Amino acid sequence: MHKFDTKVQLLKYKVLKEVARLSWTDSLLENVTEIPKIIAPGKVPTMRCCVYKERAILNERVRLAIGGNRHNKKVIQVIDIACEDCPTGGYEVTSACRGCLAHHCEEACKREAISFERQKAYIDKTKCVECGACAKACPYSAIQNFKRPCEQSCKVKAISMGKDKEAVIDYEKCIACGACVRMCPFGAITDRSYILDVIDILQKSGGGKHYRTVALIAPSVAGQFAYAKLGQVFSAILQLGFTDIAEVAMGADMVAADEADELAEKGFLTSSCCPAFVSYVEKNFPQLREHISHNLSPAGTAARFIKTQDPSAKTVFIGPCTAKKAEFQRAEYAGLIDSVLTFEELQALIDSREIDITALDEVTMSEASPYGRKFARSGGVAEAVRRALDERGSDFDFRPISCSGIEECRAALLRAGKGALPANFIEGMACAGGCIGGAGCLIHGDALRGEVDRYGAASDKENIL
Repeated sequence: MHKFDTKVQLLKYKVLKEVARLSWTDSLLENVTEIPKIIAPGKVPTMRCCVYKERAILNERVRLAIGGNRHNKKVIQVIDIACEDCPTGGYEVTSACRGCLAHHCEEACKREAISFERQKAYIDKTKCVECGACAKACPYSAIQNFKRPCEQSCKVKAISMGKDKEAVIDYEKCIACGACVRMCPFGAITDRSYILDVIDILQKSGGGKHYRTVALIAPSVAGQFAYAKLGQVFSAILQLGFTDIAEVAMGADMVAADEADELAEKGFLTSSCCPAFVSYVEKNFPQLREHISHNLSPAGTAARFIKTQDPSAKTVFIGPCTAKKAEFQRAEYAGLIDSVLTFEELQALIDSREIDITALDEVTMSEASPYGRKFARSGGVAEAVRRALDERGSDFDFRPISCSGIEECRAALLRAGKGALPANFIEGMACAGGCIGGAGCLIHGDALRGEVDRYGAASDKENIL
């Protein structure tokens, strides 16, 4: 089996693969209700209390795999019946409490929410504000935060607990980064899929007779398909029926050049390459919205370049980002990107056609500079903008700050809003590590940074301009 980080991803992959397999043969409609039985056969449960609940949840996964409710365009959605087994208590006193004399926890609590009963600490939930001061003060680490993984992972505080103890997403706050999708141990939060739309695009193209189909490959693909060579992955994409492949890093080069010019003109700028970061600024720092680069993301820029040359072409972005599924629905991207796949979905699509990637010849590409390819990891955008300024011969005093994850982005934006940020360019990445930390990746880890750098070094193109 191919390598995934978790078994939740594996389950998601099985559903996507089966949906795609049936769609290729135009037999999905009459067989869609059989998919849960194929994935969870027999009468012995392997994931839940009973096989019937397993199938009920799988049915919801299938629904989102085929696009979900077409009237609900939200990318990140909760499968209610799958969300029930997480603790909901927040900070709790565990059995490690020794009832010590110091009472550090009680002293640390400014809300007087902690008292002692029978020589053990007790937290009054009607007073507790979940600040965590007591947990930090306890010398025995006896107070633990049992907040749900999805809530802990959501740095924009968009997730809360509903009346039936299920996760609820506040879409006024949600930036579609997918952190909750990645961290939910039960896969109860997931992203809706456009895999059927992509299959439809490919089938209606008639193998390129009616229009070109262009796969826009994000540079974070480096290292994702660890069992095969990158050139073989490109070859597999062509085997799916795409007529062409284009590097999104090519668009990154264009963005870096244009952002260098825009920065030199305006004096202060934030990047626009990460759609979740852009959404975060718009929702939480509206006073800084005018400072967001007016450039489209690298994917949008690459798609616009292709459509300028061939307006009839269809473009599909393939990358690590769930937020891209929200980005391509924005007005400024209308008619540029026709659909979006994550790397998880690409794996399922390839396997639904029984394509053996490891048996394919390699397809090479060299459309982008090393700097454009390094957009995939934190620090890469700033490096590319600096390089573009140097190639322009600009004497602009470039002082960037690269923010890895929403918490770092928030800190920089707060200082910028107060005029206290010494930097004049904010590279904002919603996912820790950059795009290599995206929720739609097959695998995650620090080693991927090196993979991206090696992918960059392999480019035949030396300069951005």
